Amino acid sequence: MIEIKEITKNYGKLAVLKGVSATISQGEVVSIVGPSGAGKTTLLQIIGTLDKPNSGIVTYDGIDVMALKEKELSRFRNQNIGFVFQFHQLLPEFNCIENVALPALIGGTKQSKAYSRASELLDFMGLTDRMKHTPAQLSGGEKQRVAVARALINNPSVILADEPSGSLDSENRKELHNLFFRLREELGQTFVIVTHDESLAANTDKVFRMQDGIIVGQTL
Repeated sequence: MIEIKEITKNYGKLAVLKGVSATISQGEVVSIVGPSGAGKTTLLQIIGTLDKPNSGIVTYDGIDVMALKEKELSRFRNQNIGFVFQFHQLLPEFNCIENVALPALIGGTKQSKAYSRASELLDFMGLTDRMKHTPAQLSGGEKQRVAVARALINNPSVILADEPSGSLDSENRKELHNLFFRLREELGQTFVIVTHDESLAANTDKVFRMQDGIIVGQTL
């Protein structure tokens, strides 16, 4: 599904990624682990087309995404990639349905259809009674479930998550991790997760262990 070939990334004289290659298959839950500064988030951003490498190729089902023009790349990202961040990044002035529907509206979906799909996803997340609440009225775990629903709104082929449970307590962390595997089982969703949580990594299908800008080990 996703092929990463010899990715390098420099910021000035600092080499952050030094020739990273990896393969991610459809339906896998993959974790990327390693110490701070290893290049994990930079690699995730490049996989998600939020940043470009200095060299190397990223392909989705044979499509070289780095060769796409800016408008084509934005459309591809909106339709094929969902994002979950450590601090959820929900818009405070919007309620849950509005936050979840936003990527669909940006992609050109009619408001009625986008809101209907957002409602379905929030119900799936167990947030039926929170749909009209703003982020300030939600717990940390609820905010992240809203963020996961937002990531799913356009039925993307992959969800990229950067320390998604890093700001949660142990109970909410476990619930979020279980949700990822439930989504894989029920929706066939692919996940690539940057995490410091070794217990989560131990349960994923594949672990890429990074250090000093390279993958130093892979566990299947």
